[in-house]
Amino acid sequence: MTLRFVLDPDLTPELYDQLVTLWLDVSNAGGAVGFVAPVTEAEVRALAAPTFAGFTDGPDRLLVGYAGDRPVAALIFGDNRFGLKAHWCVLRRVMVHPDVQGRGYGAALMREAERLGRALGWAALHVTVRDGLGLDAFYRGLGYREVGRLPGALRVGPGDDRDEVLMWLDLAPTD
Repeated sequence: MTLRFVLDPDLTPELYDQLVTLWLDVSNAGGAVGFVAPVTEAEVRALAAPTFAGFTDGPDRLLVGYAGDRPVAALIFGDNRFGLKAHWCVLRRVMVHPDVQGRGYGAALMREAERLGRALGWAALHVTVRDGLGLDAFYRGLGYREVGRLPGALRVGPGDDRDEVLMWLDLAPTD
């Protein structure tokens, strides 16, 4: 099954709850989306409110991937909120539901983000990843390159500090 993508869907109460569930399930499966498992729905909801306000009130944008009617993938195009950085975008909360992983949905989500990034006129996309999960290899396979790392920037547990890896994809036109 291929994904159907919607940019800036109407954030109905139903979609809000589905996105919270997606975020909760990804987090509790070990996904690096702002939490360390185990996490509760209340904890996700507390962060969801200001995060979702970024795309309901602007200037962020939401991309959702649907398998049928079910949202199974999502990411946020995060505005830099700084004029000198308006030509590129940060991808935040890149998520694919654990029960559909391995089907190419993550790559499809990122290809759609790249396509939209070009269409929206951005020169590049930036994403940060938690070291130690193999995510940098996934993004390298999609054309991203490592442009830096912040050593030990993410404390995921006592004595378990991970690098935050900065990944960059140029969207310059290709000939």
